[in-house]
Amino acid sequence: MIKQVFGSLILFAFVGLISSDAFGQVRGQYTPGMTATNSGTMADPGFTYANFLQYYSFSKFRGPDGATITAAPGSGFSLLVDHNIVQWVSEKKFLGGNFAVAADIPIANSSLSLAALGVSGGGAGIADLYIQPVTLGWKTKRMDAQVAYGFVIPVGRYSDGASDNVGTGYWGHQISSGQTFYLTKNKATAVSAYENYEFHSKQRDTDIRPGQTFNLDYSVTQLVPLKKDMSSILQVGFVGYEQIQTTDNTGAVFDPDIASRTHYRVNAAGFATNLILPAKKVLLGFKYYKEFGNRSTVEGYSVQFNGAITF
Repeated sequence: MIKQVFGSLILFAFVGLISSDAFGQVRGQYTPGMTATNSGTMADPGFTYANFLQYYSFSKFRGPDGATITAAPGSGFSLLVDHNIVQWVSEKKFLGGNFAVAADIPIANSSLSLAALGVSGGGAGIADLYIQPVTLGWKTKRMDAQVAYGFVIPVGRYSDGASDNVGTGYWGHQISSGQTFYLTKNKATAVSAYENYEFHSKQRDTDIRPGQTFNLDYSVTQLVPLKKDMSSILQVGFVGYEQIQTTDNTGAVFDPDIASRTHYRVNAAGFATNLILPAKKVLLGFKYYKEFGNRSTVEGYSVQFNGAITF
């Protein structure tokens, strides 16, 4: 009985914190799913422009044990974010791999990190910028791989307590890697994985430091030639993502015991398709994800479109 009462008190405190700005952090800064396919493959030398249009819709909030605390089918939370990514890849080798730099200028109508049911964005704006000054990529007969360091600059609109935030209000540092393993000699069947680990600074205007986050995107895909000359190729397959809070949120508003019990965890699975035009160096893609088994965060689905061209 004492355990049941104590558990209820923890849950009550948690629910109260969810609705406050002090516990707004329910996701990391990386928008999951965008790097699930061809994760280890670096673009050819030169400039590449990529656009990722991601739509997330959430209608449930899951508690620490995975139970539904709030269900709001008619008044949930939705996010639309458009990533504009520019990457330059050098022809010269460094440590046996190609060197690249990249930048992402996202435009969003709200902040995924601060998602709350019943709260709608107050208008679109430039979200937090992502700069990736160091990327190294390698290609072998049966595997492509790359590693990178990047950081998030909190330029997106953010004010403590506001309902129209499109930024997170804190800096982030991200170490990432991607691998694509080819299961066949012709590289038609592939398994890809992308790992990203986030370190966060204190949030502006508060003493809150959001917990660190581990992100994982993954896929199993198959290439299907649409033309005999391989000028048009369809890639189809299974995709998924996970996002796991690995350390506690800290700050005066947090009870350490509750903070340690309320790490968010996200799981999603779905399908993807890419149209690849090798001669034109163009890729067009679509992904759909359905989330399941989440903890201490919102739950829903995501639809994502992407395109890339190398000059």
